[in-house]
Amino acid sequence: MNNLVSQLERSNLAHDPASPQTPISPLKNDGEEEVETKMKPFDICTPKQAGNLVTLKPSLFAKNREKRKEMKQQSSKGTELRPGMVLLKGYISLDDQIKIVKACRELGLGQGGFYQPGYEGGTKLHLKMMCLGKNWDPQTSKYGDHRPCDDSVPPKIPDEFLKLVQSAINDSDSVTEPSKSKPFPSISPDICIVNFYAENGRLGLHQDKDESEQSIRDGLPVVSFSIGDTAEFLYGDVNDVDKAKKVLLESGDVLIFGGKSRKVFHGVAAIKKDTAPLRLFEETNMRKPGRLNLTFRRY
Repeated sequence: MNNLVSQLERSNLAHDPASPQTPISPLKNDGEEEVETKMKPFDICTPKQAGNLVTLKPSLFAKNREKRKEMKQQSSKGTELRPGMVLLKGYISLDDQIKIVKACRELGLGQGGFYQPGYEGGTKLHLKMMCLGKNWDPQTSKYGDHRPCDDSVPPKIPDEFLKLVQSAINDSDSVTEPSKSKPFPSISPDICIVNFYAENGRLGLHQDKDESEQSIRDGLPVVSFSIGDTAEFLYGDVNDVDKAKKVLLESGDVLIFGGKSRKVFHGVAAIKKDTAPLRLFEETNMRKPGRLNLTFRRY
C-alpha cells in the first residue's frame, strides 16, 4: 500500500475540497421543470485552517504507551468469537491505517463520496456512508451501479484494499478450529461499504443479507476493517440487543464472519471517544471523535 495515496491523487478520483461536487438529479413530472439537487460530500478529515494555529504534540510518554499497545496487538493471536467469526486484533499496521484514511478521504470527496443516508420516510442513519464498487441503497436494500439520490457512480475499490482483505482471510485459517469451522473461502470483493461514525454514531442490529443468494448460500465472508476510535460491537443469533454479545473493535482490528455466521445479527452500540492512536489523527487530521469502518463482501 506504499503508493496508495499517490496513485489516488493522480487518478481522476482526486478532488479539490474547495470545489465541492454538485451532481444534478433530475426530478421531473409532466409539465414540470427539472430540479437541480446539490450535494456537497462530507469530509472525514478536518480541513486545515490558514493562520498560526498551535497544535499540542503528544508527550513522549503517550507515544511510547501507544507503541507498546501496537506491539502487543500485533503479537496477539486472532480469536474465533464463534463458529464462522474471527477477530484479528491489531492486524492492520498503524502506517497502513494512515494510508487507508488518506485514501478514503480522497475517494470520499469525489463523485459518489461520503453522504448521510436515510431510510424511506426520511429517517437518517447515525453515520456517513460511501460505497465502493457497487452502491447499496438503504431505502430499497438493493445494490446498483448508481446512487439514486444523485445518480453518482461509486468509486472503484483500490487494489491495495483487496490485497489486505485476502491476506486477512488467509491468516484467519490459523485461528479457526477445524472441528467448529471450515476455513473461509477466498473471495474477490466487488463491494465495500465505508462508514464514518462520530461520537453519537451507532448502527442497529441487522443482517448483511442483500448480496446474491449464491454468495450467502456459500457463506462467503464479510471482512471488516476498524480504524480510529473504538466501537462497542454487538453480535448474536437474534435481533435482540439484550441477548447480543459485545466485543470492542479497536483501531487496526479486522473482523471476518462467514460460513455458519454469515447471517449473524450485528451492530454498533457506541463509539468510545479518544481511544484511537494519536499518530493516526496527527498524520491524517481525521475528525475527532471518529471511527472509519470498511466492510468488504462479494455480491
